[in-house]
Amino acid sequence: MTGGALLIAGTTSDAGKSMVVAGLCRMLARKGIRVAPFKAQNMSNNSVVTVDGGEIGRAQGMQARAAGLQPSTRFNPVLLKPGSDRTSQLVVKGHPVGQVSAQDYIAHRERLAGVVADELASLRAEFDVVVCEGAGSPAEINLRATDLANMGLARAADLPVVIVGDIDRGGLLAHLFGTVAVLSPEDQALIAGFIVNKFRGDPALLAPGLDQLAELTGRPTYGIVPYCEELWLDTEDSVSVLAGHVVGVPAPPRGDQWLRVAAIRLPRISNSTDIEALACEPGVLVRWADEPSAVADADVVVIPGSKATVADLRWLRERGLAEAIASHVRSGRPVLGICGGFQMLCRHIGDTVETRVGDVDGLGLLDADIDFADDKVLRRWSSPLSGYEIHHGRVTRCAEESWFAADGGVQGYVRGAVFGTHWHGLLDNDEFRRDWLTTAAVAAGRPGFRVAVDTHVAGRRDAQLDVMADLLVAHLDIDALLSLLDSGAPARPTVSTRLNR
Repeated sequence: MTGGALLIAGTTSDAGKSMVVAGLCRMLARKGIRVAPFKAQNMSNNSVVTVDGGEIGRAQGMQARAAGLQPSTRFNPVLLKPGSDRTSQLVVKGHPVGQVSAQDYIAHRERLAGVVADELASLRAEFDVVVCEGAGSPAEINLRATDLANMGLARAADLPVVIVGDIDRGGLLAHLFGTVAVLSPEDQALIAGFIVNKFRGDPALLAPGLDQLAELTGRPTYGIVPYCEELWLDTEDSVSVLAGHVVGVPAPPRGDQWLRVAAIRLPRISNSTDIEALACEPGVLVRWADEPSAVADADVVVIPGSKATVADLRWLRERGLAEAIASHVRSGRPVLGICGGFQMLCRHIGDTVETRVGDVDGLGLLDADIDFADDKVLRRWSSPLSGYEIHHGRVTRCAEESWFAADGGVQGYVRGAVFGTHWHGLLDNDEFRRDWLTTAAVAAGRPGFRVAVDTHVAGRRDAQLDVMADLLVAHLDIDALLSLLDSGAPARPTVSTRLNR
């Protein structure tokens, strides 16, 4: 099995590719097999800082954890971070190299293909198995010429491909058939079979459809993974971050009061996973909010990170959320700003990098100024608190008190019940989170709220990875999947959209 690799593709974004890759990595690692994740190209504003000082998609950081590895830029050599509908920051081997549009990206394709091929070859030489994750869907044939992560990668590295589909959305059989049918015969030759994800109900009712799918495509379904409410941490795709939705599965409070958190669903939100640690706490109900009434009913407001701070600040004002947040603060209730959200809370923002609009007024809820620099801060912290930073903005002036410090410097700021920091992952620190929640509950007028001393976020993340692995072992033909690592994709018939029945 040395150097074996396969690609997990999906019918859509958020179909379950990341979960399947993570589950396979955890399952193989538990068997003592040296396994690494790989996503050639990711498009996401949820990222994490690696041990080698770069930046990769958060899903690949999670998959590395599943494999028992530290996050590395090797696992996601190309990252696109959208700052608008038409442009993205291009991050190569962990570091930004510029802004690109879709047309610009075509010019980079050959160079990036070389970077991707080299990294995958290096991982295959070092590990027993490399489990690759596709991006979006291989059925996006309009992008096939520049594809680095789906069939472009599979063809270049001769990888067998398994397609995952989310049946909870409906129409999955058509998605699976259509995904294969629109591909060229050369690409179809690498499609080995399918995985059904997020199934509710009796699998026997689905079996006839899967039998017909096998007849139509000549490809088997390797298993049906049931819907599992426990799988909600480390969601990467913004399609799963919807206004009005509750984060996770809230547990009953330990005291006699709930604490209600409104997390602002910014248009260009980044590192939305920061608020998941709050949702792990019993008695904390976290809901995504994008309009003023959702803030009016909240005890605590969290403004998360943004890939376009000034543009999202303008959106806050246009939606009436800026005034709602200010009213929330005037009532004495707490607000927490993280990274871009922290920058919005300040008095002045000078942005010549992201939106390049120059000087703008912030919300003025913290007496501090922010100026953007061309070079991005990428830093991991481990003592006394763990966290990481990913931002262009710098604090150039601050008259506020220190909220917390690290490495001899102030890293968080506070005025009354308004808190701000550039740190991501701060709330994963259990004791720190409990102390802050206790303070926030008092400020919000919720003295009956009690933190849970047995909530450990890191443990919850590891437990979820074990659940992923256990689901795959219980519901997939693992032996058939792993045989692809040695034999590659079996010979399958070409599928045509013109059916002769």
